[in-house]
Amino acid sequence: MITITGKPVCSGVAFGPVFVFSREESTIKRHHIESSDDEIARFESARQQTISELAMLYDKALAEVGEANAMIFQIHQMMLDDLDYIESIKNIITDQLINAETAVAQTCDNFVQMFRAMDDPYMRERSADVKDVSERLIKILSGKDKDGLVTDEPVIIISDDLAPSETVQFDKSKILAFVTEGGSTNSHTSILARMMNIPAMIGAKGVLSADANGKNAIVDGFTGTIYIDPDEATINEMTKKKEEIDKQNKLLQQLKGRESVTKDGQKIELCANIGSVLDVGNVLKNDAEGIGLFRSEFLYLESNDYPSEDVQFAAYKDVLSKMVNKRVIVRTLDIGADKQVDYFNMPKEENPAMGIRAIRICLQRPDIFKTQLRALYRASVFGKLAIMFPMIASAWEIVKILEIIDEVKAELDSEGIAYSKNVELGCMIETPAAAVISDILSKHLDFFSIGTNDLTQYTLAADRQNPDIGKFCDTHHVAILRLINMIVQNAHKNGTWVGICGELGADLELTEAFLAIGVDELSVTPSAILPIRKKVIETNVSEIKESILDKYLN
Repeated sequence: MITITGKPVCSGVAFGPVFVFSREESTIKRHHIESSDDEIARFESARQQTISELAMLYDKALAEVGEANAMIFQIHQMMLDDLDYIESIKNIITDQLINAETAVAQTCDNFVQMFRAMDDPYMRERSADVKDVSERLIKILSGKDKDGLVTDEPVIIISDDLAPSETVQFDKSKILAFVTEGGSTNSHTSILARMMNIPAMIGAKGVLSADANGKNAIVDGFTGTIYIDPDEATINEMTKKKEEIDKQNKLLQQLKGRESVTKDGQKIELCANIGSVLDVGNVLKNDAEGIGLFRSEFLYLESNDYPSEDVQFAAYKDVLSKMVNKRVIVRTLDIGADKQVDYFNMPKEENPAMGIRAIRICLQRPDIFKTQLRALYRASVFGKLAIMFPMIASAWEIVKILEIIDEVKAELDSEGIAYSKNVELGCMIETPAAAVISDILSKHLDFFSIGTNDLTQYTLAADRQNPDIGKFCDTHHVAILRLINMIVQNAHKNGTWVGICGELGADLELTEAFLAIGVDELSVTPSAILPIRKKVIETNVSEIKESILDKYLN
């Protein structure tokens, strides 16, 4: 038996034969051409075919993993429309009189080096996207675009790494698990694996040299371990583990329809985070009590121009109607930092995570903000709407926001357009400044939603997207828990309720701590709803409160 460990990406246990996914080596031969016009025409034909293939991949991903995660294929299409990328290829063909494959490869190398040299971790990861797009284009030019998963039975896929396009092209019914030597937990492939709910692990060094093709293996997605040719003891142990997991999942289904109330009667709302209208089905399937975070920026990221008021209205109306009077919290535009939109024409910043982003854009460009607010208030009559504002750091920002909202309401009144008078207003607490002045902010607002991802990185000065930061970005740091406790106490004094919508909300190790602190709501990925409800129902807060608070706050 060979045991190899890596980093877990998606939990679960898978048994089955190994399929080592290898790509046909595309040896690019440089050769002289006679006509640059003919070669550019050949390149353009291949580029259009690549765009068409990516559009089909987008449709497939849309059906399997939702709009937010399918977006990568739209980004890839946009890369193929990038004028700098296109002009570089055409100029190389014309100036050097060489074949298109070589020109694409040279351009790819130049762009990859440029992205890898950038300071922003998000932009560094885009180098993989450039490589993926360019390799697809080269394969089409070379007539070698038929790579794929060739198997009649479900398999555990092992590879050096997997591009998003490769992951989505696979027949899901034939995949038991993913195991890669490379990759990162924040890569698009890892996200897709989690959305497809397939056990996955990355960083499995040595797995490709283990001569595993065709051999039986077990993947433990909880620990990030693959057992190749497992012995009988390991098979028995992992079989019991899988049976227990399956049993727990069946028991969790029995919690549907139950209130999320502790043994001693403390209620907490369990809501879901979504990125598009298409995610609502998953919210209802997992029995969420509402939507605690609708990331409205995807309406902007998926568009080539500012989405109109009517386009936004239709999306908000759709979600509100489908949720049937369960509260839907829409976060206003959160563009900036790692979410850039070309048509916003934002200036390049040395540190975009601390620059003009989110509410700062909205207050500097009130016309964009008003369009979104008008769409939201128009949709409010179709359900139970709440609106929250991201990246707040000062009370004057809230005062200004409320003034703009009054202007929007006055406009709608004058136009005879109906809207709900009961829209709750809140803000995200994701800057240490907002946490410290939460007593002041709570006097203006109905609720807070703590964005623990940004709050952690800003408090600890640790970039949450940097894979090398490791233990320095400690999400359980006492400072974070003390800030959450302070926010809840300040808010409750003024009758303001508090939720958590960051990834920390789904951390079962902290569920008891959040209950002891008095958090009113947790908003998490839909699949985390029932496990958290189980934890809540089994907890008696009055019995553990003192010891839990002492453990986490002292």
